[in-house]
Parts: sequence; structure tokens; C-alpha cells
Amino acid sequence: MANDLRLAMLGKVEGNGHPYSWSVIFNGYHSEELEKCPYHVIRDYLRKEPKDKLQIEGARVTHIWTDDPEDALRVAATAFIPHVVQRPEDVIGHVDAVIIPTGEGQAERCRPFVEAGIPVFADKPLADNETDLRQFIQWRKEGKRILSSSCMRYCKEFMPYRASVHNLGKIRFASVTTPKSWERYGIHALEAIYPIVGAGFLSVRNLGDATRNLVHLKHGSGADIVISAVDDMFGAFGMLQLCGTEDYAVAAMKDTFYCFKAQLQSFVDYVRTGVDPYPFEETIELMKLVIAGIRSRETGGREIFIDDMLV
Repeated sequence: MANDLRLAMLGKVEGNGHPYSWSVIFNGYHSEELEKCPYHVIRDYLRKEPKDKLQIEGARVTHIWTDDPEDALRVAATAFIPHVVQRPEDVIGHVDAVIIPTGEGQAERCRPFVEAGIPVFADKPLADNETDLRQFIQWRKEGKRILSSSCMRYCKEFMPYRASVHNLGKIRFASVTTPKSWERYGIHALEAIYPIVGAGFLSVRNLGDATRNLVHLKHGSGADIVISAVDDMFGAFGMLQLCGTEDYAVAAMKDTFYCFKAQLQSFVDYVRTGVDPYPFEETIELMKLVIAGIRSRETGGREIFIDDMLV
């Protein structure tokens, strides 16, 4: 429709099917082309959704670019994207906002669009080093419109505990599990627990290695939080445990589609209103935790205090 936001989907990295699923959530899909999508999990959860409930209203992906040009052609055919561009910068002047779904090298991928004044959604994590995080903080101080999140922030199975954990008493221990690397997927676990315990993390200690990260975080509330990020632990993605002085709770993320749709709707609302769905200070603290987890692992499990980080 004439008033729909025009979005660009820019970038694709190995093992990440977001350009497929996220584009479909805006545009719908061509059934025969979806069968060619190389990610069976994406095919499965998209096919389960009623087509009349699938799409976000008022926005469409109109342009796409991927690191491998062949990927762009496949995604465009699947999600009815009319324009495949030769360079990411070619979308400037033709779209209202940009989505960068890669989670790697986000500062440089975002730079042309941030500097052009185009609102940007950068997939998690926004930054895995202090230099890039300082750049994003500076851009935000200049009034640039940048949003980043994990879909786990929108996990419906965790929503009751974000509303209240009063019945649990004081949280003394919590744990979250995720597959894959700390660098890319630690933010999923962090953003699952952060809206429950809130700001105030004190320190991070990573007692694992590159393939088996075991991360202990201390929170100012007195809670100890342990995140396990293990490369091949796909059977336990998004397991949350909350242990309090009065009771305990266990929950697991099950509805991936719901998480993604709510996450992308949040960005559309942000583009339309200019109102942050949550304070950017939360994103800064979360990125510090990601970076501290990397630094701790690389220094033999040293405890990294958040207040000592030079950001």
C-alpha cells in the first residue's frame, strides 16, 4: 500500500536464515520457493502460521542485498522482494529504514545508513568490542536512530516473570541456556534474563572455552546468574530457571515465530514514532556483558568488573 514503510534487508552470514524469515514476516511467501529455503526450522515454523496472521501490517521489504549475491536472489523469490541491489548503499534514498540481520561487523555495516539519517535495526549483538560500542553510543548521542535486540526480549513464555517475580521472593540464582557461541548467542541468554532482573550487573566471569562457555554474572540485587552457551546444545535453546527465597520457576522458549514478529513490530513502531521501546542504556549494559564475557575467557576466566570497562 502507498503508506507502507519501505524496508531494506541488508546482509547474510553463514548459518543465519534471518533474511528469509524476517522478509517473509513482512511480505508473505511463495510456497514453492519456501521449499527451497535451506533452513528446515524456518520452513517448519512459517508453514505452521495461518497466512492471514503471518505478516506485519504497514511495512514491506522492498530491497535486498546479501554478501553472496545468489542468496539475495533466492530470498527475493521466496518473499516477493522486488529490488535486488548490487551494493548495500544503493538503497539510500529508496527506503524508509534498514534492517541488518547479520550480527557481525555491525558498526561498519550500519555506518552508511546511520550517517545518511536512515533508521537502522541491527541484529544482535550490536557490538562485541568496545571500539564499536563507543561508536554506537556516539551515534545515539548525535540523535541517530538505531535499535538492536535479541528476539528473546519478546519471548512470550517469559512474559509472566517480566511482569512480576514477587511470588518467588528474592531471586538468588538464575540460569539460561543457549547453543552456539558466546559471541553470537550469549546475547540471547542475556536478553532473556535482563528484563526480569533489570539493570545493575556487577561482574562477569567466563569459566569455559570457545566452544563451551560457562559464564557467571553477579547482579547488584544479590542474584547469581549462570549462562551456558555450548556449540551443539540445540536441544536446550532458551531454558530459563529462576530460584528465589520463596519459590522457583522454570520456562522455555518455544514459539520462535512469535518472538521474531514481536521484535520486528517493535522496530516498525520505533520508525513510525521515534520512541524507544526500551532505553538504549539497556543495550549498552548488555553489550558490556557480552564484551566482558569474551575478555574474561581470553584472560583465563578472570572476573571482569563492569564499572572498570572503558566505555
